[in-house]
Amino acid sequence: MPAKKTTRFRELLAQEGIIVLPGAFDAFSARLIQQKGFPAVYMSGSGTAAALLGLPDVGLITMTEMVFNARAIARAVEIPVICDADTGYGNALNVVRCVQEFEQAGVAGIQIEDQVFPKKCGHMEGKQVITKEEMVRKIKAALEARKDPNFVIIARTDARSVLGLGEAISRCQAYLEAGADIIFPEALQSREELALVAREVPGPLVANMTEGGKTPLLTAAELAAMGYKIALFPSATLRVAHKAMADFLKDLKETGTQIGWLDRMQSRQDLYDLVGLPKVNELEARYGI
Repeated sequence: MPAKKTTRFRELLAQEGIIVLPGAFDAFSARLIQQKGFPAVYMSGSGTAAALLGLPDVGLITMTEMVFNARAIARAVEIPVICDADTGYGNALNVVRCVQEFEQAGVAGIQIEDQVFPKKCGHMEGKQVITKEEMVRKIKAALEARKDPNFVIIARTDARSVLGLGEAISRCQAYLEAGADIIFPEALQSREELALVAREVPGPLVANMTEGGKTPLLTAAELAAMGYKIALFPSATLRVAHKAMADFLKDLKETGTQIGWLDRMQSRQDLYDLVGLPKVNELEARYGI
């Protein structure tokens, strides 16, 4: 019997090397990530807000909507799914329910952050953070709420942009001491800051390689050399897909045909294979449908 997804993600953390973690915004993009051989997938909060609701990442999407997307993604793939869970959607009591809901959805872990609720994208201006002590309480609540001890709790701090690098490092250390499994220092502003945090925080670390944000873009190999365990690419799939769609729609409006795009499209058979139509056909034949 295959190991649980939570166990498999723990095994990935224990292995040598860095985990390249692409972001998915729906079940289809998650299946593509699995198909291309990545060992795990990240459900982006920003991507979910954009794809599901057409809204910016400013705390407008609800926990219910996020869990709905998480459940669909987890059912669609065999690899572990790590989910953005924003602030945990409130105080420590809300975090308890948040952990319960995401764990029941079948994901391998969640990320919670120390922003004031409602939050903003970590690379936007105008963020606010709660106290270090309150976030420590929320981390402890999350750890107590999980039923599976292998369910991963990632603690993110947004303090760098609000209170400075020293406070961000202090919070990373406090969150690790509180029991968080992985630490996520958001919106670090230089290669030197990334390296310093890796030296000062002795635990598994996430580096967020989001395009056009405050953090410089490094390769997974460069991040691994610094000591990072996860190189996160949260919204690249969404941006690539939407750019391609925008270019196609512009051309379709001008020409009235898709013929010039056929070699840039997924084939019909590839689409059928990805969504599992051959398996459906096999079941129909077996059951005489």
